Amino acid sequence: MDEPTTPPPLHWGAETLWQQLEPLLPGLSVEVVARTTSTNTQLLERARVAREPEGDSAFVQVRRSIESGAFGRRAADIQPCLLVAEHQTAGRGRLGRSWKSVPGASLTFSLALPMRMADWSGLSLAVGVAIADALEPDAVPGAPRIGLKWPNDLWLMHGPSAGLKLGGILIETVAAGAQRLAVIGIGLNVMPLEHAEGTTEFGSLQEFEPQTNAAAWLERVALPLVKALKLFEREGFGAFAERYAARDLLRGQPIRTTLTDVPEGIAQGVSNEGALLVQTAAGLQHISSGEVSVRLNPPVAPC
Repeated sequence: MDEPTTPPPLHWGAETLWQQLEPLLPGLSVEVVARTTSTNTQLLERARVAREPEGDSAFVQVRRSIESGAFGRRAADIQPCLLVAEHQTAGRGRLGRSWKSVPGASLTFSLALPMRMADWSGLSLAVGVAIADALEPDAVPGAPRIGLKWPNDLWLMHGPSAGLKLGGILIETVAAGAQRLAVIGIGLNVMPLEHAEGTTEFGSLQEFEPQTNAAAWLERVALPLVKALKLFEREGFGAFAERYAARDLLRGQPIRTTLTDVPEGIAQGVSNEGALLVQTAAGLQHISSGEVSVRLNPPVAPC
């Protein structure tokens, strides 16, 4: 029997990415590692290694990593960093869920950057809009569409109520002087992935462009993501509300939630602050907690 062929190594173009992004994120480093537990975890751990006791400009010192001889590495990590992993062994999603990653079949990366904002509401929705618009900039009649499921999932939709989960977003923050370091983790399925019986099936970007690999998809989404984060820092979720509404797969759908006070209802879009609006027998409810799970009732049907 022939041995299975090993896919050719990906060329991530770290220097090209750095040249595109560094003007918007001064001090940026771009790193690509073959394997890590979780890109979010790694960036958060670096930021917690050691801190100067006082001063807004104090740097967080970073242990020298042996994971890669990455382009643009430096020894302080409250500055921006794009960390890409070809394989995550312990990828994480919201509410402590695991995130499946397969080398060559997944795109997993995290972007850390300090942000100073009075209101973080709706950040995950804005990130979802930026990623979806970069992946699928133009609607093609009859082709799958990328829908957004509040608060942090991307779905590949083949109709109003038929879709497969395509990717997810995990945003975590840590204090960084007078600001906070936001770590935005993205996971996307590039090729079809197997799923366990009884769990959500997965969609993949291969349905859009079968020959496009994870490195090429990263190049496509990185700059729009950074631009979106800068826009959000200036204007908040309001700058993304219209585009989010165009991709909102829950709007008008019956849903159920894990909140005792809002077990079910009809989703009515999101507020200007990014809260999920749910029409119930008791009236219109606002759901903004990150510690809640929302499902279509009945769930989105697999294709």
